[in-house]
Amino acid sequence: MSNVRQDRHVESDWWPHPIPSNVVFGEGFYCETAQIFRHLRSRKPNAVVIGKHVSCYAGCSFAVGENGRCTIGDFTLLNGALIMAEEKIDIGSHCLISWNVGIADSDFHPLEPTQRLIDAQALAPFFKDRPARPKLKTAPVRIADNVWIGMNAVILKGVTIGENSVVAAGSVVTKSIPTNTVVAGNPAVVVKQF
Repeated sequence: MSNVRQDRHVESDWWPHPIPSNVVFGEGFYCETAQIFRHLRSRKPNAVVIGKHVSCYAGCSFAVGENGRCTIGDFTLLNGALIMAEEKIDIGSHCLISWNVGIADSDFHPLEPTQRLIDAQALAPFFKDRPARPKLKTAPVRIADNVWIGMNAVILKGVTIGENSVVAAGSVVTKSIPTNTVVAGNPAVVVKQF
């Protein structure tokens, strides 16, 4: 049972569009609104693969680029999370991801000042001679099973979060976290292991 109809529209949804055809989901998928996929730019098959009994609430957003992919395991809850995948983001099963959590596998803009100037011109929609965007640096993000990420946390490119770990609210995770670990702060540091 799911609240998504056969035509891929969400029951009682205010958003007029269906869930995109390259989003695959398992039984028991709960989606509060298909609007969470409005920034899905990938046209590749299986751009987003969602497991069984996953819940995605209205504050979520899947900003998946042309070459990006995202997978979510069974029984995971996303409550207002922002998934920004230019390459690959894998989220395990039984994860709890809270309000305003940002997970990004890219910086999305160059760090070098001259390249940022070019990027700003490339992104200006009405700029007549728009240059091509500079190449972005990406690195996959992997969140293992049974991870809890508190509200307003940020997970940056190249990070792996080990099984059973907890990321405290407001943390900025710049380095990988081992299993059975609690991290907090900016940048996040280990505060407890079990």
